[in-house]
Amino acid sequence: MSEARFILGIDLGGTHVKGLVVDEWGRVYAEDTRPTEDGAAGAWRDNVRRVVAGLQGRFPTIAVAGLCAPGLASRDEKMIVSMPGRLQGLEGLDWSSELRLPTVVLNDAHAALLGEVWLGAARGGTNVLMVTLGTGVGGAAMVDGRLLRGHLGRAGHVGHLSLDPAGEPDIVRTPGSLEDAMGDCTVGRRSGGRFATTRALVAAVITGDEAARAVWERSTGALGAALAGLINVLDPQMIVLGGGIAAAGEVLFTPLTAALDRMEWRIGATGVALVPAKLGAQAGAFGAVYRALQKFPTT
Repeated sequence: MSEARFILGIDLGGTHVKGLVVDEWGRVYAEDTRPTEDGAAGAWRDNVRRVVAGLQGRFPTIAVAGLCAPGLASRDEKMIVSMPGRLQGLEGLDWSSELRLPTVVLNDAHAALLGEVWLGAARGGTNVLMVTLGTGVGGAAMVDGRLLRGHLGRAGHVGHLSLDPAGEPDIVRTPGSLEDAMGDCTVGRRSGGRFATTRALVAAVITGDEAARAVWERSTGALGAALAGLINVLDPQMIVLGGGIAAAGEVLFTPLTAALDRMEWRIGATGVALVPAKLGAQAGAFGAVYRALQKFPTT
């Protein structure tokens, strides 16, 4: 086997900055995590630099990097061009210049999908939909082996799919969106103020709370309807569910599978495989490494 080539993967999240040193076979040699400190003037940018400097100090032969972050990435993959309301200073920041290292930049959900296709639940897949269920609802899609980015980089934002044209507009003005039907950000409203988090709602479902179950079944039914529609549009071989809500396990997968049994257009006896993500909080960093290997194959 040839000498390992080290690649740096960085996931700039709203809560933490995560860094990995990975070789081209996906083996992890080092990692570091620091708080993002979004809101403190310049702190998040300094924390990225600290993560990178610490890992470069241990592996000085690192030649390229991949970085993922929330927001829309530029067509040339040098920067995030749209991330309103968070991480002030991120928009327009050229990361190759910032890190003095050739760096490819991509959206965090796109990166998570690439990570799962490279090393995780969708390993080797060519037609894969990923949906991340957390504070909001995000996602990414791969069709015939190509990550869908779209004209402006919006492709994969499945949380802003409209399920009710008469519903309240969400943060991007989509009425009755999947994000509002399933995201942690609206669980208080959906439960009539009974639950502040989806975790608390799920805990009540497990204990047999019928009112909580009714809320949960409406939410998972909405997710099932959205997935059934997306299956018709994208024709995936599998759907990967990630994010904090997906950690509910069978409490999520059982009613969701039942919903798809009712709604999915099936060719043959079985439907599209529905699987939990495997890489957890490291998916984005792994995906950033994978994209860097594609972007800089011989650097």
